[in-house]
Amino acid sequence: MTTATGNAGLPPDFRRARLRELVRTPEFTLALIAVVGFTALASTTHGNLLHGDTLRSVFQYLAVPILVGLAQMAVLGVGQMNLSVGVLTGFCSMIAAWLMVRAGLPAGVAVVAAVLVGAAVGAVNGLVVVLTRINGFIVTLATMTIIDGLRYGVHGTSTFQGYSPDLVRLGQGSILGVPNPFLVAVIVAVLVALFFRRAALGRQLLATGGNPLAARLSGISNDRSIVLAHLLSGLLAGIAGVVEVALSGSVNATIGDDLLLPSFAAPIIGGVALVGGAVSVAGTCLAALIIRLVDVAQAQYSIDPSWVSLIVGAVVLGAVLLTQLRTRHKGTGT
Repeated sequence: MTTATGNAGLPPDFRRARLRELVRTPEFTLALIAVVGFTALASTTHGNLLHGDTLRSVFQYLAVPILVGLAQMAVLGVGQMNLSVGVLTGFCSMIAAWLMVRAGLPAGVAVVAAVLVGAAVGAVNGLVVVLTRINGFIVTLATMTIIDGLRYGVHGTSTFQGYSPDLVRLGQGSILGVPNPFLVAVIVAVLVALFFRRAALGRQLLATGGNPLAARLSGISNDRSIVLAHLLSGLLAGIAGVVEVALSGSVNATIGDDLLLPSFAAPIIGGVALVGGAVSVAGTCLAALIIRLVDVAQAQYSIDPSWVSLIVGAVVLGAVLLTQLRTRHKGTGT
């Protein structure tokens, strides 16, 4: 049992066992890959990556991939998918910008409204899944199409800009050299981790994903868990949309179109199983960082963007296959 002095009072064999267990985790592997990748980029770009502006840009634009990865992770926890994460993020961005530019509302009100829209859309997704018993893949595919139509049909191709200078200044600012958007993403990630680890509702959500029958026999409402997972996913997409507004300074209907693959890549590479029952906030964040480093490499070396998409897609497929192999390995007990 761990004492107040940490691991110092533990037997050496036990400490070594704990260390071996840590080294074998997907999070440790991802952290190692991130460190190696960052070091390789820094050395091959003659230290350009370590310059203040470049380094700040890397972490500044890491915020949205982390948030959309967490949004997808929330529904993967119950064994579902949310194909509308990307377009919903863009839609919430447009809602916030429209409320500031066209409706003349203060930035604070527009930000809260956009986040609430994301949560509401997520809750609707969950309710439709529960009431119709249609797979979340199909429901969110329909939602994605509807939102995509709303973005272009209602707002057209207009670009919203010139909104709250304070909000843009906040999005471009930093605290002690750490970009504000990245700090927001880290705070949200910590809260999400605490929700799944400490909150009863979070543990019930994972119980539903792990074994719906056992969860129901234990008195857990699987329907409530599904609705909650989708609501949380929409909430996180709304936060990502607001961060995008603060970062970009201008918003149009194309925002969010390129976020679907990253939203799946981060949690899946991070070790989250498609069948549900487990999440990894740290793994999702580290995988988002690795994907961000791939984007940086693409810019530094002028690589064709299509090759980057191919690489990320292949890694996601490999991660899924590896997860299945591990599951079968455990199932056979070999």
